[in-house]
Amino acid sequence: MATTDSECLLVDRSGPVWVVRLNRPDALNSFDSELHLRFGAMWAEVEQSSEVRAVVLTGNGRAFSAGGNLDDFELFRVDHAERRKAMRTARRLVDEMLNVHVPVVAAVNGPAVGLGATLMTLCDIVFIADNTFLADPHVASALVAGDGGAVTWPAYTSLLKVKQYLLTGDRIPAAVAVEMGLANFAVPADEVLAQAIAFAERLAALPPQAVQDTKLLLNQVLRTNAAAALGMGIAAETHSHDTVEYAEYPQKIKVKKG
Repeated sequence: MATTDSECLLVDRSGPVWVVRLNRPDALNSFDSELHLRFGAMWAEVEQSSEVRAVVLTGNGRAFSAGGNLDDFELFRVDHAERRKAMRTARRLVDEMLNVHVPVVAAVNGPAVGLGATLMTLCDIVFIADNTFLADPHVASALVAGDGGAVTWPAYTSLLKVKQYLLTGDRIPAAVAVEMGLANFAVPADEVLAQAIAFAERLAALPPQAVQDTKLLLNQVLRTNAAAALGMGIAAETHSHDTVEYAEYPQKIKVKKG
């Protein structure tokens, strides 16, 4: 059964395919501390379940996920303990998604930005609405793109393309994402969830040990990337919070919106 609609993460456990919905629609499903906590606990639950065979990850509302929570910018600038905790959480999130034994299918119903783009590319199969996009604006936000994109993106597309989009934060339309190898299927927006669930059900019907261990074997490429780059990336992103440009970024956003 699904959790209540008042919670930030909804999980439908009614069959072998669990449907997980990020549920902070008013905040475009950006991740605050509560959602980070619930999200990590959900993967631990998946690991312990003998019933689940695949997971579908999507967002409620008009976004898949806007990534990090802009309201936390000042907190992480001045509170080193909270900053360090957030960076540890970011590292665990990547590890959890790389190591979860069942296949995860993304139903990218709307923009996948920053951490949202990382979540999308940590999934095993990606369906994306054909009218949306992904983007990682870490650098444009005065942050090193250290919490996952540098691990996953180079495994899927050319390093030159990764540099083009991670250094600029430019949007990648759905069709281009498929062409680059960052998504599998661009489909009509009103079909993205249904098609993702249908694909997950197809995976769930296959011999589970063969599916799960093949997925883990293929993810060894990403785990190798994580071992090589994620520690440095997290450390560099942590340092970004001390720069003048980072301190000035929230005000720039307010001026732009004004």
